[in-house]
Amino acid sequence: PGVPAARGEPVFDRLEAKMAHAMMSLPATKGFEIGSGFGGTVMRGSTHNDPFVANPVGGKPGDSGRPALGVSSNYAGGTLGGISSGAPVYFKIAVKSVSTIGQAQQTSRLTGEAITLEAKGRHDPCVLPRTPPLVEGMAALVLIDAALLQRTRLGGACTTVCDGTRNFDPANPWGDAANGAANGAANGAPAAKKARK
Repeated sequence: PGVPAARGEPVFDRLEAKMAHAMMSLPATKGFEIGSGFGGTVMRGSTHNDPFVANPVGGKPGDSGRPALGVSSNYAGGTLGGISSGAPVYFKIAVKSVSTIGQAQQTSRLTGEAITLEAKGRHDPCVLPRTPPLVEGMAALVLIDAALLQRTRLGGACTTVCDGTRNFDPANPWGDAANGAANGAANGAPAAKKARK
């Protein structure tokens, strides 16, 4: 499964724009592409489209499980129009080589005098081992931020199920009325009043 659908904005806070902003904020990052990226520029629109199809693992509309619709391809990288489509969000980043190296390099002082720079001390020879946890952490921050923004739009501090029909109750995720009342009472929720005749 991918990122839940409906995260992001269509214009200024597009999910892919926020993800690019976050990734380009990481040290040594020099490039970002989401989905097909630059490869998508040579594809025809008819090929690059991610048409909606019935989700083979999905449930019925209104279920709190997987959505009834999915996408048959994912060239857009999990977003459509700046908003998550329910497909996996995937992107690539480009990370440059380390600049501070032990090899002597020619540079200049502020006065313009040519000098040789030789780095001293301990420096990472390669940033690769540190990059994956940074990328994963930054992506998680962007996605949780988008989820929290969506939560405030749908009712403040409560979280709704993916179709927005009711508030999500962790003790009763499937919305079963009998179990919901029992679980709610066990968690200190007031009992529902009986209808008067």
